[in-house]
Amino acid sequence: MPTLDELAAEVAALRRRADTTEAVLEIQALKARYGDLVDQRFSSGGVVDHAALERIADQVAALFTVDGVWDGGPGLGRVRGRPAIADRLRAPTLTFSRHLFMKPRIEVDGDRARGRWDLLSPCRRWDGSSYWMCGFEDDEYLRVDGLWLHEAMTLTTVFMSPVGEGWTKILA
Repeated sequence: MPTLDELAAEVAALRRRADTTEAVLEIQALKARYGDLVDQRFSSGGVVDHAALERIADQVAALFTVDGVWDGGPGLGRVRGRPAIADRLRAPTLTFSRHLFMKPRIEVDGDRARGRWDLLSPCRRWDGSSYWMCGFEDDEYLRVDGLWLHEAMTLTTVFMSPVGEGWTKILA
């Protein structure tokens, strides 16, 4: 029969596991919300109206810490802070995208976490050309007042391939 100290230690270990599991689920929901919001900037006809774009950009920025970093790489730029993130998202470089995040790898350490997500995204440029973007995002998260937020998000593009061409030529 376990002692009270052993039972207390087991309960504490179970609480840590439950907290980690809940954190992973909350971070996955955060990333899904991010993807949903950035994709809402587009309708079938292109970019949504200015008022909707303003609202969506502010909602996306609120998913980051006050001094959070959004880094889209050399092609999309890097900004720091909620106002700068919102400004960046008010100026879409595309007329359509759909963020398909896959294979989450999330490591939680107390109120901090790191994650890597594979990303596949069909995109349409302003000139009407369509392409596939494949890459991954490395994220850092911080739990603030019980809420998980992006502290930093960094996109690395693996390839961008015109839809009609496919990616085999690019990877050859």
